[in-house]
Amino acid sequence: VQLQASGGGLVQTGGSLRLACAASGRTFSRSIMAWFRQAPGKERHFVAGIARNSRSSYADSINGRFTISRDNDKYTVYLQMNSLKPEDTAVYYCAAYSRAILISPIYDTEEDYDYWGQGTLVTVSS
Repeated sequence: VQLQASGGGLVQTGGSLRLACAASGRTFSRSIMAWFRQAPGKERHFVAGIARNSRSSYADSINGRFTISRDNDKYTVYLQMNSLKPEDTAVYYCAAYSRAILISPIYDTEEDYDYWGQGTLVTVSS
C-alpha cells in the first residue's frame, strides 16, 4: 500500500482544513486507516482512526473538533479539522494497518501500522 497525504497548509486560529490520504493497493478497503501528527520537537501521536465499516476512534485531545472519514471506492481517507488551534500545528501522517479484520481494534500506537504516507504540514497561526 502506498499512501499520499495532501491538504496541509497555513490557516488562522479557528479555521478549518481537510486533509486527504489517497491509497494505492487493494488492501485499502480492509485496512484500518489512521492519522497521526508530530509537532516540532515532539513525538508522533495518534489523532484518529477509522475501520473499514467506518467505526472510528479519536484522541482525547481532539475534543470533537476533527472528523475522520473514508471513501472505500476512492481509496481515500479524510480528516476534517475544524476550530484549529496553534497547538494543532504539526506534520500530519496517514497510516494503514493492512492486516486488520472486522473486529480489530483501532490501535493508537504507531507500531501497529505497517504503511505510512509522507506527511503534510499543518500550520495554525495565532
